[in-house]
Amino acid sequence: MATLGDVAARAGVSISAVSRVLSDAPDSRVSAATRQRIVDAARELQYRPNFAGRALKSARTQVVGLVVPDITNALFTELMHGAEDEATERGYTVLLGRSDDVRPGGEVIARLIGEGRVDGMALQVGDAVLPAGLQDLLTTHAPIVLVNSSSPGYVGSVTLDDHHGALIATQHLLELGHERIAFANGLPRSFTAKRRRTGYKLALTTAGVRVPKEYETRVGYTVDNGRTALHRLMALEPRPTAIVVANVNAAVGLLAEARKAGIRVPEDLSVVTVHDSWTAENTWPPLTAVKMQFYTVGRTAVRSVIRRIETGETSDEVVTDPPPELVVRESTAPPRRTS
Repeated sequence: MATLGDVAARAGVSISAVSRVLSDAPDSRVSAATRQRIVDAARELQYRPNFAGRALKSARTQVVGLVVPDITNALFTELMHGAEDEATERGYTVLLGRSDDVRPGGEVIARLIGEGRVDGMALQVGDAVLPAGLQDLLTTHAPIVLVNSSSPGYVGSVTLDDHHGALIATQHLLELGHERIAFANGLPRSFTAKRRRTGYKLALTTAGVRVPKEYETRVGYTVDNGRTALHRLMALEPRPTAIVVANVNAAVGLLAEARKAGIRVPEDLSVVTVHDSWTAENTWPPLTAVKMQFYTVGRTAVRSVIRRIETGETSDEVVTDPPPELVVRESTAPPRRTS
């Protein structure tokens, strides 16, 4: 990492001048041109002041970051609670943030790590984040543990048992007697969507059920994505009698659009979703869902970050205990028999 001396040499000034300018010291009497030269040099060298190191080289902040795509998303509530409980038990504090900044040239998350404001980070990126943005961050070799995501060649992740979750959802519909089972999935590049697709396909294959390839949409996890998926799937012939939705937010949108289109759930169409949340039980009808263990993932992720901070040990973990759990509500029923 670049030092104050490196920046001073690049800018052609003294170390004390660099220190005063970069710390915004009130006694920094340098010209505007010199100040700009120092700032440019620091940016070119990717210099990051380490605030913890200024106080004591061996000091830690005892703070870990938890960064998720959307802090208002109901899915992440349990994740946050698990992370906070684990951190508290270990004498750490959790700093919460959004992963919008994980992109090439993004600054906020890199600064949290590089400036020593957090000791490490549990990071879940959204589907919109491109691999290049994530890879740029991981090459800093900071104590970062990925949550429900991965990066080629990187060791240090905690993931849900996505494969099993989608398998359970699909098996539930098969047990009700459905065979025309569609899948409203996430984007093709999504780490979780790929794993849930495997579970869905395995359940069908094991049951000897074949469906057309058009029975899968791969448009995303948002409410609007769910609406889009419904229109595409219900325009097919023959129509599916049931849909596995890979994410509860998309399922809420799909269910709302079905009601708007006059499609009765579950009389005309059964819907089951991977993930459970308060939104799932407050739709109409309430959504049958596979509860994934976000609380345990939160605890495990923070435990893994702290282990990496304190020992340097890294690992990839899949949370299988407790296992995904089917919660049956009113959105699923046996298929309607036609004469």
